[in-house]
Amino acid sequence: MPAESLRFEAVCKRYGDVTAVDGVSLAIATGSFVALVGASGSGKSTLLQTINRLIVPTAGRVLLDGEDVAAGPAPALRRRIGYVFQGIGLFPHMSVAANIGIGPRIAGAPPADVTALLDLVALPRAVADRMPDALSGGQRQRVAIARALAPGAKLLLLDEAFGALDPVTRDALGGEIRALHDRLGLTTILVTHDMAEALLLADRVLVMQAGRIVADETPAALLQGAGGEAAQALVAVPRHQAERLAALTA
Repeated sequence: MPAESLRFEAVCKRYGDVTAVDGVSLAIATGSFVALVGASGSGKSTLLQTINRLIVPTAGRVLLDGEDVAAGPAPALRRRIGYVFQGIGLFPHMSVAANIGIGPRIAGAPPADVTALLDLVALPRAVADRMPDALSGGQRQRVAIARALAPGAKLLLLDEAFGALDPVTRDALGGEIRALHDRLGLTTILVTHDMAEALLLADRVLVMQAGRIVADETPAALLQGAGGEAAQALVAVPRHQAERLAALTA
């Protein structure tokens, strides 16, 4: 069996009277590609951000490779974890190369191999000297992925990372991320509203509702009807879309 990478132990997060994450316990094995899906406000991003301590749980704990993520300095933890989010967040006053290399530079590590990282995310080497505003949205998100991987992270968190992209770019980048996951032996957790994206990219799909994990299934099992009412309501959306498209060509 693959070694355990992440463990959530009764993780809760409350904001006053509102419970965003409600007693989540689960384990994620090294090398997994896991999608976390659910309606807006279900707790997906909150749960994800407890991993890199952007959010501190009210109760419970998160273990990374057997160690409590709260045990050491947050910056040291975050250098072990790649994090990509919808807003992209490149530094606008820095070149592409400087953006990619900032993690290792801050850590005092050897400089990032920017050329190799640009190759890895399928960007032309010529963009290294450009500023972020000279790039398309898809190119900027590829730079953000290269930056996340530059310190050598083996855990990649994708927090609605494709949400601001057009459908063609989103589909292409999703496929490239899955290929990178396999090639580099990453553990990847994807938060997404798009159930079709989750089914196509992930090995395991976790469905959240009201702060709890209400389904934990493979894509194949979900397509065969597993997971319960909340999961099947999400699966119904791409299924109905596929049926409507098929009807147009009948």
